[in-house]
Amino acid sequence: MTIPVVHSLRDQIREHIVEGIVSGRWKPGERIVERRIATELEVSQTPVREALRELESLRLIESAPNKGVRVRNLTAADLEESYPVRAGLEQIAAELAAGRLAEDCTTLEPHVSALYEADRTGDSAGQVRHTVAFHRELVRAAGNGVLLHTWEGLGIEVFTALSIRWLGTVQKSYAEEHQDLVEAFRRRDPEIGSLVKAHVLGCAPRA
Repeated sequence: MTIPVVHSLRDQIREHIVEGIVSGRWKPGERIVERRIATELEVSQTPVREALRELESLRLIESAPNKGVRVRNLTAADLEESYPVRAGLEQIAAELAAGRLAEDCTTLEPHVSALYEADRTGDSAGQVRHTVAFHRELVRAAGNGVLLHTWEGLGIEVFTALSIRWLGTVQKSYAEEHQDLVEAFRRRDPEIGSLVKAHVLGCAPRA
């Protein structure tokens, strides 16, 4: 059974801010005004403040006394740092989930199908959405709450969006690469952990 992902108000605001950074609405060094976002989205300033705090913990924005919150001057190297950590977590997840996914990959397959369509149409937003969803289902299949919580804490959606849509990281085919992983689970490849780790590292932006 697939557990639906419930997006909190803070998550929605965070996605709005990330989209603004990706689209160039807020450029490096530019101030992000909490009150203005709250007014625009018709919400209180509290969830906006929470979303900004989360993005600051991910080092996407920075704050300074009397200067407010500003977009960091991010580089590919900044984004690349999280990938080795993520790769290690997903290697563990793949090894824990191997038996379960060998029997049933139905949680992964819809995202591969959606990626074929996103690849065909050049839909970068779809590539982000279904790449992240695929990997979340992989980690969830490990059945380890601590692992999932740690993985979520890396801000996977944020870094994937910035890598694909902002830096223009391009894989040979998002769909084919994820289809390869599904087939590796199905055939009970003994190297599945290493395959997943190599896949994640291969998605990292290059400095």
